[in-house]
Amino acid sequence: MAFGLSTLDRWLRRRRAHELAWTIAMGLFAVAALSLWWAEARGWSAASFRVFFAVGAIINVPWLALGTVYLLAGPRAGRITTRILLVFSGFAAGVVATAPMTSPIAPDRLPKGRDVFDALPRILATVGSAVPAVVIFAGAAWSAWRVVRGGTPALTTSAKRSIGSARMLAVGNLLIALGAATLSASGSLAGRLGEDTAFAVTLLTGISVLFAGFVVASNASVVRSGPTAASGPSGVPRESGQRSA
Repeated sequence: MAFGLSTLDRWLRRRRAHELAWTIAMGLFAVAALSLWWAEARGWSAASFRVFFAVGAIINVPWLALGTVYLLAGPRAGRITTRILLVFSGFAAGVVATAPMTSPIAPDRLPKGRDVFDALPRILATVGSAVPAVVIFAGAAWSAWRVVRGGTPALTTSAKRSIGSARMLAVGNLLIALGAATLSASGSLAGRLGEDTAFAVTLLTGISVLFAGFVVASNASVVRSGPTAASGPSGVPRESGQRSA
């Protein structure tokens, strides 16, 4: 919740697309956590599991990865990815909402997708969790590596950043990568901790680490979409003590 409110506040004040993407992702994580809480308190049903599966297993992580796309690849790639995600999210929500249940839902434990759904919803869950996690992890690790080597932590000139502390930005990016990896670890933890506990633990830990990385990286860099009043003709900041990246 703190992560979502923080990114929402920053987006309302600065209107940066990556912060809106993160806000949407945090809202989806909150819906997934709320559906888990509701089902644990009232018992699992087909409706609660459909919401949990669609939002928690398929749709949320892609919107988190969209923030990475905006940061590293700039607004054009971000807008294209946004359109793709809108189609993917709508399609996934429709599939999960209408997919037939292959077995009854046990009210006292978190169902497994493979036990109640056919192939398509489970394929969407694999794509929706694995591909964005790779984007987040690889993007954050690459950005940190570039900063440490003194390079530009962006793939295009439209994603310029003014870096106040390269070390802080590298640490923040690595924390973001670690948080994404933690969120993707629920499957491996499920067998040891139980499905319900595994999701709760990985959600809390992953979001906390992501939030820490967001705070550190945000304090270390500022995204610039082009020349500003504080910039020279080439858009390079005039402030001393910073280097344009």
